[in-house]
Amino acid sequence: MSDIRTTRGTALPETATTPARVPDAHLADPAPLGLGAFAMTTFVLSVINAGWVPETVVPVVFPLALAYGGGAQLLAGMWEFAKGNTFGATAFSSYGAFWISFWWLNGHTDLSKAGSDLGKGVGLYLIAWAIFTAYMTVAALRVNNAVLTVFALLTITYVVLAIGEFGGSSGLAKLGGYLGILTALAAWYASFAGVSAFTYKRQLAPVGPRE
Repeated sequence: MSDIRTTRGTALPETATTPARVPDAHLADPAPLGLGAFAMTTFVLSVINAGWVPETVVPVVFPLALAYGGGAQLLAGMWEFAKGNTFGATAFSSYGAFWISFWWLNGHTDLSKAGSDLGKGVGLYLIAWAIFTAYMTVAALRVNNAVLTVFALLTITYVVLAIGEFGGSSGLAKLGGYLGILTALAAWYASFAGVSAFTYKRQLAPVGPRE
């Protein structure tokens, strides 16, 4: 049976002449939000890792990781699912979960029994995320250069931080911090490109070809 709509008391069949309704047409692009949330949380943590501010201020990252890096990205991922974007949904949902797990790992997990093996555990955690990010980088080859840059830099950042944790190297941890800052800047750029394209109705910041 055809869909029936009522207009001023008259039942009208929805025919081919009726404009098609797109289920997600009312949804804005969630990518700038997800990228911005990822960028800010990554930037704050990476600045600390790079040694620009004392390590004692690490706890300021935790609420940011939960609310913005975790919560906002997870929401962006759900909205990407609604828009039918498998890449964006997988990326934002996963990194939102990463930041929530980071918050839980650092503030709500008893790691005292790990002793000297703690670095190995954290290294394993980071290398697992590096593997995920590496294959997302392959998928990003079909998105645009701005997003590809974010994923490529993030893969390298995870690998360097993981090796630093396995080896207990403060130098690699600092290098990972600098790489994380570059990753955050790239993500902020991609976020700016998306949100400014909407407000200016043209591509203000180039992002490279989209296949």
